[in-house]
Amino acid sequence: QVPLVESGGSSGQAGESLRLTCAATENAYSRYCVAWFRQPQEKESEAVATIDENKIINLADSVKGRFSISRDFAKNIVYLDMDSLEPADAGMYYCAARKYGCRWESSAYAFWGQGTQVTVSS
Repeated sequence: QVPLVESGGSSGQAGESLRLTCAATENAYSRYCVAWFRQPQEKESEAVATIDENKIINLADSVKGRFSISRDFAKNIVYLDMDSLEPADAGMYYCAARKYGCRWESSAYAFWGQGTQVTVSS
């Protein structure tokens, strides 16, 4: 029930980097899986990355080698670091949390932030 708040979305240039932040006001999700999803304009959402309570991560094939996900339990923050941005990376990015193990399906996540917009110029 603790809100998740995303920030860091902005207009980036192809090849550059952005850091997105997912923040909670307390450690309500310290034992939860936290995931990043993105939804390009007029397209379906897709899972980008997940990180569990043990900091085990999974990345979508489309972002492997370019994106990384990390979490700071003391600050109640999960980061998504995006390097080598491509136009296909543009969209609304959401963080989400669920109890127990990570899943790739958006329907498996009970708690969501409001999203932060990422645009990529070429």
